[in-house]
Order: sequence, then C-alpha cells, then structure tokens
Amino acid sequence: MSHFAFPRVAALCFATTVALAAIVSPAHAASKRDQAAVDALNTRMSAAEQRYRGALVKIGNADPTGTAESDAALEDMEDVIAACMQQKGCSVPTMLASYKRLLKTQADAEAQSADEDVPADDEGDDHAIAAIAADVPEAARAAQLLSEDHRFDQMVQYNPAVQAGIRKWLTDMRPALVGSYENYQYMRHLMWPQFERAGLPEALLFGIMAKESNGKVHVSSRAGAAGPMQFMYATGKRFGLGPDGSGFDTRFDARASAEASAAYLNERMGQLNRSIELALAAYNGGEGRALRVYNGANGQGFWDASVYNQFPQETRDYVPMVIAAAWLFLHPKQYGLTFPKVDAKPAPLKLVRPASIYELTICLGNGGTRDGYMRALRNLNPRYEADSWLPAGSTLNATTKIVGLYGRHCAQGQRADLAHQLVMSDAASAVVRSASAVASVDDTASRPMPVASADTPKPAKAAKYKVRGGETLTAISRKFSCDMRELAQANSIKGPRYAIRPGQTLKLEGCTAN
Repeated sequence: MSHFAFPRVAALCFATTVALAAIVSPAHAASKRDQAAVDALNTRMSAAEQRYRGALVKIGNADPTGTAESDAALEDMEDVIAACMQQKGCSVPTMLASYKRLLKTQADAEAQSADEDVPADDEGDDHAIAAIAADVPEAARAAQLLSEDHRFDQMVQYNPAVQAGIRKWLTDMRPALVGSYENYQYMRHLMWPQFERAGLPEALLFGIMAKESNGKVHVSSRAGAAGPMQFMYATGKRFGLGPDGSGFDTRFDARASAEASAAYLNERMGQLNRSIELALAAYNGGEGRALRVYNGANGQGFWDASVYNQFPQETRDYVPMVIAAAWLFLHPKQYGLTFPKVDAKPAPLKLVRPASIYELTICLGNGGTRDGYMRALRNLNPRYEADSWLPAGSTLNATTKIVGLYGRHCAQGQRADLAHQLVMSDAASAVVRSASAVASVDDTASRPMPVASADTPKPAKAAKYKVRGGETLTAISRKFSCDMRELAQANSIKGPRYAIRPGQTLKLEGCTAN
C-alpha cells in the first residue's frame, strides 16, 4: 500500500482536478497543441499498461526480471499522471481507469493460482482488488479516500493559532516535519488502515505522530509516554498496549499504537461532540480535564476563551501544532512544500549471515536517501535494539529497496565485511601499553605459578557493573568480553530486546573486567 503512484503534491491536487474535469464544456475544448500533448500522454499510459501486463506474465513464469519490469512500468504511470494533472484537457479519471484495470488483471491472476475459490461476482472481484492494493500504486484508491480525508478541513478551525503552528513547521521545525513524513511513509501500511477503519482522517494520524514522536517509534518522554503515538502506561493498557509477555512493550509497535490511538480518539470524540480540538486537548492534557471543561462549557468550542483558558499552556500549544502538521500534510503545494518521494513498498528481509541493525545500516549505504535506512529498520522492527545481534535465518520487516541493497552489499563481499569489522571494533583496544608494562607482564607470566594451599584465597565472585545512560546489553558484553546471551541469562534479562535501564546493576559472570 505504500508504493506511491505519484508524488503527494500531485495526489493532493486530485480531488480538485476531478471536480474541474467534471464541469469542462465544449467551449473550453483543448487547442491542437494541447490535444497533441494529451494524445501523447494517452499513448504513454497505454504503453506502460502493456509493459506492466508483460511483467505480470514474467512474474507468473518465475522470471526474475518481472518485478523490475513491473516497477518500471508503474513509475512510467506515475510520470504520466503527474503530467496529466498539469496538462490542459487531460482527463485524470481516464488515466486512473488504467490503474483499476491493472488491479483487476493482477487480482484475476492471483485468483487463478489460489488454492481456494474466489467469488466470481463483483463483490469477490472488489475483495481481490483490495487484497492486492498493497502491491500497486494507491492512485486507484485516492479518488475515494482524498475527498473523504479532506473532511479534516471542515472538522477543525483554521485560525491564527494554526497559522502560527504552520509557520513553526515551515521554519525552525521544517526538518522535523519532513523527517516525520519520511518516517511515516515506511510505517503507513501499518498505521493508516487502523485510522481508516475507525473513520478518522489520515491527516489527523500524521499530525499527532509528527508532534508526538516525529515518527520515531522508540521515543519515550520524561513523563513515561512511549512509542510513536506516545501512550502513557495506564492509558495504553486500557487500549490493549503494554508488555506482551516476551519483554516487549507494544506501545512501541506502529500498528498496535495506531489502532489504540484511533480507538482513544473516537472514544474522546464521542464524549466531546465530535470536536477534534477537544479530543486533541484530551490526548495531551488528560481526558478527565477535557471532559470536565466540556461539561461546563455550555456548548462552547475549544477556541472560546472560557474553554481555552482552562487548559495548560502545553495543551494550548499542542492542539494548533497538531492541526498545523495535518494541514500541511493535506496542502503542501499551497505553502511551497515538497515532501520527498519514499520507496517504502514492504518486503521481508531474511538474513543470510548474522548481523545487527547497525551493521545493516552501514552496509546498505544511503541508497538514494538522505539519512540511510537505520530509522526505517528500527521503526519496522521495534522489538530489536540497534546493536542486538540477530542470527542468520532471522527475518526482518523491510522494503523492496532495502532487500535489493542487502543482496548486493550485505550478504557477502567487501562492504559486508567492512561493516562487520566496524560494528565489532572496540575502542578500548586502541590503547597501547608501554614497553615496560609489557615486560612486567611477560616477566610475571614466566614465573612458576604458586601451588594452591589451604591458605590460597578463593576466586572472587563475579564482578558487578552499573549500567550507564545510553548503554545496551550488547555494548556491555563487548566491553567486558563476554557472551551477551549468557550475560542476559545471568541477570534474568529476556530477549529479543534484552532491555536494560540506567542505574541497573549487572552481574558480569563469565566476563573479563577491563
């Protein structure tokens, strides 16, 4: 679902384009030059569609070039639709019809190869099309969803406070906004369906996530809120989040936290007259406070002074900032904002050699991105710390782009070996002992070992170590030259995250205290 058919800037123009196309009259017929350009676009779209159909045949015949061909064809269609939206006389709905044909073609192909029967009626076809929507561009769904998503514009008030929030996002906080968008694209297939099923606008999901965590799933606040949607422990527990028995807190899971967030917001909006502003105030300032304020407000909204002034300053800032981020998500072109196009089509990554996310980040390289893939891998695999050692055969959540780069650079070869060397390097080993110290050690080693007697002291107990801020169990095991899993077992620390906390005291059994 997260392979985009065209840039979001173009996508957001879609609803307007369709509306305009519906009222074009013969008096506004395209000029010969415009018509020639439209004909050329139609030819390009037809050629891309045929190319895609040919790629499906290759995929069905297990031809490894089929996937690359299909991706290239879809990219051609992206360009055509983007050009169509800029070309006078070009019908976007006509172009989108090609997408529906592609969906139907692939759905039929999958239905023929399935073990169970697929209904032959229209409902069955629609179900098959929906099932493969994650593997093709989203433009076919955009026609339906965009007009619904723009309900957000009518559900909130656009006022000077929101404008001030937009100004912040577009100046000092622009990198955070763009980073939030990139992070969200990798998790969109996990998070957006939860809001869609709950009937909530996608823009609202993005706005909350951008303000709460910038799309970084491992964020925790001083107050104890955690995860991409920043749930407090007690609130998260009410909505099914928390420790899952394996040592993992599902507040850090993108899918689970989005589902809980949608449920929480709908519950609040049900209490607060469907007001997004008041629901957001509850999200930040506490649901009890928001309900008390609402019950005494005599029907007044969030921006009325009698309501607004009862919330703390943090909440007064929070509400317009979330709305501002959501507004920019829907209206980037209006503000000269271009969100990056992210190749985030999901795919599993099976490791052929042991590695950590740190090691994968190094060997994958940037791959055309600004910051590389560490954040994407961490967000998609929240159960693992970045330096957790993952054995060969482990399967990670990734993207088709990451899988391709892994095969070229991480499975074997010089870059893979270099990445492994870097993550295994120990800074302490750079310290060189002086010649006299070495001689002293060698002289001591040459002396005969004393014979044990009743007076010989017993070996000391295992040393202890107090965890410092930012340290992980893997880093500590390397520091003291011990097996990480044995260290975890000695201290009753459960995998796969092997979570430790600053100030925790560890028994260094089997380790060498440096």
